[in-house]
Amino acid sequence: MIKKFYSFFLIVIVLVTSPLLIRYLLTNQKITILNSIYFNFPGIITKNKTCPTYDALLNQTLDDSFSVSIINNNGTIISSYNDEVPRLPASNQKLFSSAYVLSKYKLNNNLKTSLFKKNKNNYYLLGQGDPDLNYENIIELISNIKENKIINFNIVEIDSKLYWPKGWTNTDKLYEYGSPITSLAIESNHNKYEDIYALKIFIKNYLKNKYQKSNVNINFFDSEKIFYLKDIIEINKIYSTPILSLLTLTNSESHNFTAESLFKNASNTWNDNDYIKLKKWLENKGLPVTNTYFADASGLSRKNKITSKLVVLFLDKMRYSKNFQAYQSTLSIMGIRGTLAKRFVNSELSGKFFGKTGSLSNVFALSGFLYKNDKPIIISIIQNSNNIDKEKAFRLLRDVYYIKSCK
Repeated sequence: MIKKFYSFFLIVIVLVTSPLLIRYLLTNQKITILNSIYFNFPGIITKNKTCPTYDALLNQTLDDSFSVSIINNNGTIISSYNDEVPRLPASNQKLFSSAYVLSKYKLNNNLKTSLFKKNKNNYYLLGQGDPDLNYENIIELISNIKENKIINFNIVEIDSKLYWPKGWTNTDKLYEYGSPITSLAIESNHNKYEDIYALKIFIKNYLKNKYQKSNVNINFFDSEKIFYLKDIIEINKIYSTPILSLLTLTNSESHNFTAESLFKNASNTWNDNDYIKLKKWLENKGLPVTNTYFADASGLSRKNKITSKLVVLFLDKMRYSKNFQAYQSTLSIMGIRGTLAKRFVNSELSGKFFGKTGSLSNVFALSGFLYKNDKPIIISIIQNSNNIDKEKAFRLLRDVYYIKSCK
């Protein structure tokens, strides 16, 4: 035990006093405990390097509406352009929130929807925002409710004022991608007619048809007051697909509801729309969050502000997480899967970029890991403009792949 303590203490001393040595050791990623310490260490060990070919590419290609940052596999910032200008990230926000979720769960954990009972005839339906929850699941949950003269059924749900994070526009809320974020949602609330009130009617009709002599009362129960309930017993439950699958839906398919639901569970924030925990988590890893703002987990909010420098420094640090391979596996893959499936199909870049796109009106973002000679280059491209040019961003990614490496 004493030996382990001294070994740990020595590693901490090395981290603090020898940045060059530690960066050399981290580059090889052969000391697992060292990687873990660095991932959780409140600081970034990196450096800048002048790479004329990369700088020339950015300066000749881009205008002031773009921000770009590039880091090589040694953790060196080899080129940047407006990299400290706060920008709207769109769905690149999910890169941060999905990693936060991954830090709070095991890969095979699940979200749960449960039916509780109190006394003889009081039931409570509680959910965790399973994005795939459907009516068949609801029937499975409530099918073992016992016949009684009176059946009191309570649907536990958040306040309607919390359905949408700050910065989601009224227009967004009309579409499937802007569905309300609720703890009980039939297929992610994708159909505006299948809301919590439709669920109430469905449950009441099911129970009344099954127990025609029973007096069935259906009510809503404020989830913020759930702690008042005592002596409730869980009588049935169903589980979502594993967290890793849900994170893949979040990142690869850029599913907003799942991103928000997972974050609210991981951060225990169903009853507020404050995302300070996400910012604090990044700050505690020594990442530059001073001029940033986090208004949601999905990136749909127009209030989010991040920098391309923060993105690449974060992604570089993620490489030292014990869950990095799982994290990378959730991303879209160029020419193969997700939102990047139709880009550079059957080209040399196919399968070489694991990343995340982000699109809003006047916003496009493209960030991730570009594998060149089997070594990752981390790149973040964000454009905020009235004249978005997605093709320029993809051409830049292609040019970075083909340009001569910066030694």
